Amino acid sequence: MTRILPALMMGSALMVAPAAMAQDTPAPMPMQLHAMAQAPALNLSASGEVRVEPDLATINFGVVTEAPTAAEAMRLNAERMTQVVAALRRAGINEREIQTSGLNLSAQYDYVQNEPPRLRGYQANNRVTVRILDLDDVGTTADAVVAAGVNQIDGISFGLVDPTEAENRARGEAVRALQSKAQLYAQALGVQLGGVRSLTEGGGYSPPPPMPMYAARDAIQVTGSRVTPVESGELTVRVDIAGVYDIVR
Repeated sequence: MTRILPALMMGSALMVAPAAMAQDTPAPMPMQLHAMAQAPALNLSASGEVRVEPDLATINFGVVTEAPTAAEAMRLNAERMTQVVAALRRAGINEREIQTSGLNLSAQYDYVQNEPPRLRGYQANNRVTVRILDLDDVGTTADAVVAAGVNQIDGISFGLVDPTEAENRARGEAVRALQSKAQLYAQALGVQLGGVRSLTEGGGYSPPPPMPMYAARDAIQVTGSRVTPVESGELTVRVDIAGVYDIVR
């Protein structure tokens, strides 16, 4: 017994020691998160618009030819398009303002009920986009290409060669509108308007989609004029902005 007792006591001491060490180690403090309150601000948006006269016209047209064979359809189309390009150059259109926008060859079929489709021939379609920088020449140019062989005019659109100046004017209008709106809100809320925290821009100049030219052709029939009348009108350039203003209570 006397030999075993010290061993038991030593074992008890070893088992108690970890508990004693645990009591001496301080418990970790819980993490504390402090939320920062955002400063009050005004989130506002405004837009600016200016109206300007266009200085660019774009006409989209095409030559469509049909023939019993694909080769013949393409040959006829090439001959007619060559005449059209020559007419454009005689009208004073620079070569760099003429661009092929599409070339297509497709088989044409006749469909009869209860019968298989029957090949009629082939159709070649060559599409061209022309930029005209002198708007007084739009009507005469349209008439010239039709006389040279164009049998499809998709439409005409007006635009700006360089919209930078008009966009900058619209930006100025937008900023003035935004500032006026911010001051109005601050006055109504009884607070002082601070600085601009952020400013973002959207919108801007985008050319309008092409307009069909059938209305101009109706005018030819009514007035008897030999030149297609085309009116360019005005364009609207719009810039949208959004701003965040600090406010002081």
